[in-house]
Amino acid sequence: MNLPYGVRPGRILGWLVVLAIVIILIAIPDPQEFARAHGAKHRLTVATGGTGGVWYPYGGGVAQLITAHVPGVEATAEVTAASIDNLKLLQLGRADLAFVIADALIEAYNGEGPFSEFGRVPANTIAVLYPHPVQLVTLEGMGIESIGDLRGRIVSVGAPGSGTEILALRMLEAAGIDPARDVRPQGLSVAESVNALRDRKIDAFFWNSGLPAGAVLDLANSPGIRMKMLPTDEVLPELKRRFGEQTYFLSEVPKETYNGMTEDIPTVGVAAILVVAEDLDEELAYQITRTLFEQQPQLLAIHPAAEHLTLDAATKGSPVPFHPGAIRYYREMGAWRDQP
Repeated sequence: MNLPYGVRPGRILGWLVVLAIVIILIAIPDPQEFARAHGAKHRLTVATGGTGGVWYPYGGGVAQLITAHVPGVEATAEVTAASIDNLKLLQLGRADLAFVIADALIEAYNGEGPFSEFGRVPANTIAVLYPHPVQLVTLEGMGIESIGDLRGRIVSVGAPGSGTEILALRMLEAAGIDPARDVRPQGLSVAESVNALRDRKIDAFFWNSGLPAGAVLDLANSPGIRMKMLPTDEVLPELKRRFGEQTYFLSEVPKETYNGMTEDIPTVGVAAILVVAEDLDEELAYQITRTLFEQQPQLLAIHPAAEHLTLDAATKGSPVPFHPGAIRYYREMGAWRDQP
């Protein structure tokens, strides 16, 4: 074949390859639908928290159940800095499900606080999972008996981008303590906080999670360590005054939770919630919700916090709308009550 002067056969081949790719892309309007139709797995990412808390093992269990019981879907759990980061990952499309706490969720949904510049996060609830009691931890002999005694101390307020950080700062302020001036704040994860307290590099740390938290268990069981859990219920009235009656509530850390505790510790609680993006496919949201409840015994075997996952509790206490797919499941089970 005679080609025009200056046109090489290799260049024509390159043009043909580009043309073929364009034709394929035009013929496949939805690559994910094409992949599912040809046997490929639809991949989901579950944004959880740090390895020393509850969300990572709980989220790992959720991912396992989705992979095993939702056809054509493969889910994986990712370690994160928790609530704030999880919500940002959700908005950026880098996570499909996210573990969050209610106060961070409210700010994300309204585009306020840490989301005022980042932008609003259009999230919907799948289920309210369980109450998150704040754990304020120190050691015996530190001379710390209450949150007010943290003045002048070195205190870990949680990793940057975590719900623990939001609530710890709010609780200090509610106790009349300026977090920037009256304490020496450290932004550590729970595992880092435990190690720092064990080495006497900090005096106390906040941790907001379900019970028990693996890293705190390790601290309580450490030889030569006498861990002390502090009550924080004294700041609850001020938190309610500032942030509304529904966001925070009275909770407790039962004395059976950690080695060495001799009494139940009253503390501030906030709801832990599993959310997805508003535009998640309705059928997929339905199947995820169905799987959570049909396989709840398996989830409970992974972490005891799953004992709180009930149809009645899951539909109460969300500060943002539920996803239509989740609502469809709850209606089928007779657990949904429309708002008047």
